[in-house]
Amino acid sequence: MNYVTLGKTGLKAAVISFGGIPIQRSDAANTRAVVDKLEEYGINYIDTARGYTVSEEYLGAALEGRRDKFLLATKSMVRSKEGMAKDVETSLRNLRTDYIDVYQLHNVQEKEIQQVFAPDGAYAALAEAKAAGKIGHIGVTCHSADAMKILVEQYGDKMETVMFPFNIVEDQGRDTLALAREKGIGTIAMKPLAGGNLDDWKLALRYIAASGVIDISIPGMGSPEEVERNAGVELSGPLTQEELEQCAAIRKELGTQFCRRCGYCAPCSTGINIPQTFLLANYARKYGLADWAVARYEAMPYHAGSCVQCGACEKRCPYNLPIRDMLGDVAKLFGY
Repeated sequence: MNYVTLGKTGLKAAVISFGGIPIQRSDAANTRAVVDKLEEYGINYIDTARGYTVSEEYLGAALEGRRDKFLLATKSMVRSKEGMAKDVETSLRNLRTDYIDVYQLHNVQEKEIQQVFAPDGAYAALAEAKAAGKIGHIGVTCHSADAMKILVEQYGDKMETVMFPFNIVEDQGRDTLALAREKGIGTIAMKPLAGGNLDDWKLALRYIAASGVIDISIPGMGSPEEVERNAGVELSGPLTQEELEQCAAIRKELGTQFCRRCGYCAPCSTGINIPQTFLLANYARKYGLADWAVARYEAMPYHAGSCVQCGACEKRCPYNLPIRDMLGDVAKLFGY
């Protein structure tokens, strides 16, 4: 495994590291098996979050006895100083450790930046936790290129890492990520497979490694097999002409209006599992699995046609997707 210094943190992190979102769909035994594989392949940076339901707890149990072999990162969407201080303590308990290497302000939106960095904001709690030795470094994650630009340009002295979506079809943050690296801020690519929409994981990870603006990427890995698959990708060397042409074809096919399955749209007021609905539509459209997708769509308790057009999901979507229109397309595809 190749390692890189993660900006001014000084941490030596694996170039391909671990995203903990899938762990919440796992169990304790599988999580331990995943961490076993991470240790075997030297994937030492583990990212999770307070919002990933049981992810912190399962990872904490799996890391007992080998905590010193890993760099732990987690994050919270709490915006107040008091709330963030509580979340830091909860994360420490869940992860069964007395320190967390990187604690991140999670999914910061442009309208929240001043609140986060106010004297009674979440950043103040992280600064105090760092001074107390409870966390090692402070980072930020966001989904908006405009928000990241403000954070890097105006608050770069307060941040040591920034995490942003970056992949073959999403490079709108390239210039700001380059600026972050110039400022010594470690850059982390979330959604390296575009929320599961990119099938060629080798090409996806090579694209990020060759970008010149990303230190590490954190594909979600929910099984030992996925760890082994990602760890085996050869990252050295520039992209070939054939690979560049493949990337261009993927951009043309996928565009930018697609669900990353982050789940921020939930809960739907009528109970629709929005990400799952879009996933099944993709299976029907792209992969020749129409019968399989139809059967699973029928088994869902609520369907795309149940949308009442309230728009609550769109207000929560960090990618500003026209979810109501997209659900309408799914309803047409499946007939209801």
